[in-house]
Amino acid sequence: MFTQFSHPITNQVRSCTNCYKFLPEGPRPIFRVHPNAKIALISQAPGRVAHHSGHAWADKSGNRLRTWLNVSSEIFYETPLFAVIPMGFCYPGKGKSGDLPPRPECAPLWHAPLLELMPELELFILIGQFAQKAFLGPARKKNLTETVRHANEYLPQFFPIPHPSPLNQIWIKKNPWFAVHTIPLLQKYISRYNMSL
Repeated sequence: MFTQFSHPITNQVRSCTNCYKFLPEGPRPIFRVHPNAKIALISQAPGRVAHHSGHAWADKSGNRLRTWLNVSSEIFYETPLFAVIPMGFCYPGKGKSGDLPPRPECAPLWHAPLLELMPELELFILIGQFAQKAFLGPARKKNLTETVRHANEYLPQFFPIPHPSPLNQIWIKKNPWFAVHTIPLLQKYISRYNMSL
């Protein structure tokens, strides 16, 4: 695995216990930053597998995400290309239909200081509705489906996608245009960075 970048801010985030009372399995902030990162994955919150392993996207959702990006595990984990900045840094626990929403305390506390550590960021991949709401604001469409369908409108800075969770398999089947049009466009943008590694 790629060695974590160490900085007083990252150390503060890793030791954060701000919302520990609301975390059924306790705090374990999971994120990744590097001053040479070019692409930020703005995700929802770590899942239970990530909480126990300490590694973001090291699960079935991560496998699908890397397929969508068309990058190898080596590029994903062993280079500084990708930063991982979730909307909630700790596993929020289980809800009735999947994980609970990310805790609202994290992004206002930590996003700005962490993003300031990465001056070379060029592309923000917004994974799911929470990231899209935070970064696109009123530029979002009426729902996630329409926002993702019009991903090209947010380029070159932002690229909205659904969460790659297996729970979203029904959405993927109902929206075949995503595989036909959106994923190739995403891979086209990512390939520019792959080729420079």
